[in-house]
Amino acid sequence: MKENGIGGANTKTGLVFEGKTDLQTFLCNQEGYSCSPNKLGWIDVFYNDKQVASIFKKYALYKFLNYRKVDYASILSKKLLPDDSIYVVVNNIFFVIECKFQKTTGSVDEKLQTCDFKKKQYKKLLSQLNMEVEYIYLLSDWFKQKQYKDVLEYIISVGCSYYFEYIPLTKFGLPVPEKQ
Repeated sequence: MKENGIGGANTKTGLVFEGKTDLQTFLCNQEGYSCSPNKLGWIDVFYNDKQVASIFKKYALYKFLNYRKVDYASILSKKLLPDDSIYVVVNNIFFVIECKFQKTTGSVDEKLQTCDFKKKQYKKLLSQLNMEVEYIYLLSDWFKQKQYKDVLEYIISVGCSYYFEYIPLTKFGLPVPEKQ
């Protein structure tokens, strides 16, 4: 799969989008990876016994912010609840992953146009922690249709990205198991 959702086919180094697999499940099943819930409310990710990342779903992000003494309410007027997100320790980047699965035209069409605003909100929220922020859509093949060309170009133009069906581990800067 090439960056930004163009071309390629599924590989074992990507997050498989099937509506039943999340980032934690995927990583925990990869050679050399292990995931461990910590007592603070999020998931720590290890590769060959070295912590490489932390995963946050929905409200777990706010447990992390509270732990890091960031008062979200003084920064944002409304909580942001990511479908999935991962903070990669080695490169100090917080990746927000929004999964959009569609089989018919509907409200998801317009939600794709909100990535610029949401990325700016996440950047504002995480600025006290000096984290970089990347905003990624994980899309079903439905969005490969011609009618989505303009919105997909818009996503790229505002510094966000998208992938169809899976995201390669290399996008996150995570180690790729040698046996893949």
